[in-house]
Amino acid sequence: DDHRMAMCFSLAAFGGAGVRINDPKCVAKTFPDYFAEFAKVTQAVPVIAIDGPSASGKGTVAQRVATALGMHYLDSGALYRLLGLAAQRRGISLEAEAQLAELAGQVDIRFEGEEIWLDGVKVGDELRTEEAGSAASKIAALPRVRAALLDKQRAFRRAPGLVADGRDMASVVFPDAELKIFLTASAEARAERRYKQLKAKGMGGSIAALLQDIQARDERDTQRSVAPLQQAQGASLLDTTPLNIEQAVQEVLDRHRVLLSQSK
Repeated sequence: DDHRMAMCFSLAAFGGAGVRINDPKCVAKTFPDYFAEFAKVTQAVPVIAIDGPSASGKGTVAQRVATALGMHYLDSGALYRLLGLAAQRRGISLEAEAQLAELAGQVDIRFEGEEIWLDGVKVGDELRTEEAGSAASKIAALPRVRAALLDKQRAFRRAPGLVADGRDMASVVFPDAELKIFLTASAEARAERRYKQLKAKGMGGSIAALLQDIQARDERDTQRSVAPLQQAQGASLLDTTPLNIEQAVQEVLDRHRVLLSQSK
């Protein structure tokens, strides 16, 4: 029966493989509170939440920390970028909140290793352009869109653990994260880093224009009414302005090691 299959395959997700259940309500036939109980079990999976402004390096740091610890990785910003890309492909305005929220529930997004798929089509460097980042920042300010993507983000929480980066990982998505980091750097340092990244990919841009864009996105992210960018309660500050990427990664790993030693 469908309800028994849904429950069995949801448990199979603990093996690390992503499982998609098209009609989760079918389990109500024999176990109405199944997914509520299942959520209590998955909450025991440890999470390291790394929040910070755009171009702070949090994505690279989070990904390397996840690799070092053998954990799964969630790039929450990619979800908003993908939704913005899907909206543009469908001709949906980035201000059409109701349509975007509906699209968030319909769009098929898959992460397979370093590959990202949107509605069955592999996405390339178009996801990392400044235009995609700007679009993501705009739709991320819409309350109904954030709510629609919440479950998609929490579904990444699987054993043996998760390292998640974004703007509200520690405050909204995973408020029970065992380690919360607010990773930042000066706007000038972030603009210079982004310029070097774009240059390495053969893409254009000027530091002055990038700085202006970063400052605008900072203002938009910190001033939005829902889940504004801020250092969450219990999060420790990590200013990477004077650090290179290896030093920043090591600092997070050191803080995680200290946390584990204190919990023994």
